[in-house]
Amino acid sequence: MKVAAIYALLAAIATAINIFAQALSVWLYSGSASIALSMMVGTGAGLIVKYVLDKRYIFRFKAVNAAHNGRIFLLYSLMGVFTTVIFWSTELAFHFIFQSAELRYLGGIIGLAIGYLTKYELDKRFVFRTPGVA
Repeated sequence: MKVAAIYALLAAIATAINIFAQALSVWLYSGSASIALSMMVGTGAGLIVKYVLDKRYIFRFKAVNAAHNGRIFLLYSLMGVFTTVIFWSTELAFHFIFQSAELRYLGGIIGLAIGYLTKYELDKRFVFRTPGVA
């Protein structure tokens, strides 16, 4: 139960950073591609923060060297492709249905929550697993 509470807290931190990065991106650029660009910026910011936090506080993973860390980050990112589709789809659905920035961000928060629940299981099984343990 303790891991679940810590994971929820870290997911909330990464979500806040993602949404803040999106809002900042839209504030800096409000052109025709602003929504798509903001979602990419938010995803990138959230990905890096979530990787560092998960690696250290959830999975207590220590890479052997920089190349190993790079491979783990790549695998972590690949596991996030499916969950990013969930997040982006939910956020965009809220954007098109409600035509409101605030509700688009709410959709993003809901999509991230669903995605992070899924991502934990993927990361536990495929990214930060102990060699030889199924």
